[in-house]
This record gives sequence, C-alpha cells and structure tokens, in this order.
Amino acid sequence: MRIGEVADKAGVSVRALRYYEEKDLLPAYRSPGGQRHYPDTAVERVKLIQQLYAAGLPSRVVRDVLPCVDSGEAPPGLSDQLTAERVRIDRQIADLLAVRDRLDDVIAISRDPDADCSHMR
Repeated sequence: MRIGEVADKAGVSVRALRYYEEKDLLPAYRSPGGQRHYPDTAVERVKLIQQLYAAGLPSRVVRDVLPCVDSGEAPPGLSDQLTAERVRIDRQIADLLAVRDRLDDVIAISRDPDADCSHMR
C-alpha cells in the first residue's frame, strides 16, 4: 500500500507515518521510483501504535513491544516494563473515574440547584 492509502485507512497523517518509519515502528520499502510502500498489515499496526501512544507509552517502549506482537515472544525485561506501564494506566483510570464522579455531582447540582452538595467538599 502507498503512504496516502495507509494514512487514510488508519486515520492518521502522512507525517505521522513518516515519523513511525523514522522511529523504526513501521517498516516500509521504497519502489524504484522512491515511493514508500507498506505491507497489508500496516493499517492495523498503525492503529496499535496509536493506541499505545494514547495510553502514554513512549516511543522506546512501543518499539520494544512491536517485535513481541509480531513474533509472540517477549525479550527479557519487557514483562516488568509493561507491568509498570499497566500500573500507571490503572492509576490514570482510577483518577479519571474519580473526576467523572465529581462531574456527575456538578451536573446533578446544575440540574437541581437546591441539591445538597456538602459531600463534594
């Protein structure tokens, strides 16, 4: 697939694909004319990269994870690193749930100004 097609199907910019290639996250080969071409698996790989970035994983961790996804084998130390990332994500989820609960309280109060909001302090 050509770069524009991958970008459209994955919902990312061409610039993002070039960045992923530069960071060795997304393999590409060049045609004799110099155009980038990607394997059919590129769209799903880009979506995974996006998910990992959205979860807050840095490029170096993503770079370590992708070969494991490809081969099904993890290098030494990756499990500990990913466990630490999972703990961090769990903390973020808990924080977001707490914020959501507070917002629910504010929404309830905004709908009923006479509601008791003493529990929010």
